[in-house]
Amino acid sequence: MALDPLSAVVTALERESIIPDVIPKTSGFVPTVLFSVIYPGGIEVVLSTELLRENTLEEPEINFTPMVTSDEIAGDLTSNRGETSYTLVMTDPDAPSRADPKYRQFRHWVITGLKSPAISSIPSGTSSLIALKTRASITPYRPPGPPPGSGSHRYCFLLFQEPAGNAFTVPEGAKEYGAALEERRSWNAFEFGTQYGLKLVGANYFIVKSVDV
Repeated sequence: MALDPLSAVVTALERESIIPDVIPKTSGFVPTVLFSVIYPGGIEVVLSTELLRENTLEEPEINFTPMVTSDEIAGDLTSNRGETSYTLVMTDPDAPSRADPKYRQFRHWVITGLKSPAISSIPSGTSSLIALKTRASITPYRPPGPPPGSGSHRYCFLLFQEPAGNAFTVPEGAKEYGAALEERRSWNAFEFGTQYGLKLVGANYFIVKSVDV
């Protein structure tokens, strides 16, 4: 019997040990939003996709999958998106390697204020719901760069729903603004969400293998 799409997300995350390496098992994570990550050239990330580093050099787009899991989401997807916004993070738990993750996690990207366009605004015959980026990234996108000989790296995307009401912002001076290599190390994506009252609603990931020398 095939898994439903949301259950398949959790199964994939557990298979790759993203639960518990990035998302604590005790969190009881149950996804409510499906999304994919699309790199230039139309390369789409959908759970466990293996990519070459050269395919991931530029900041990607986020594509929401149109589906209804609750009345709340149904109303959100058919509205003008004035209510719900999201924060997306990209993190590598395998820094510098999965065998020796002493810098777990490496923060590759943090962007707030993502919104999905209303379904009514999508041209007939298409299923694309490319996220609207309403703000500049907090942590600028940094592409994968697995050190030579470090094996496979799991690049994880966590999608958080921002609190309703006033526009969510990360306070100036927060560690997430640090863009230097050393400032991105030893971060924790899930704890970041907890700190700011964000609700984890979706996850995705891809794999990049290091080049052996």
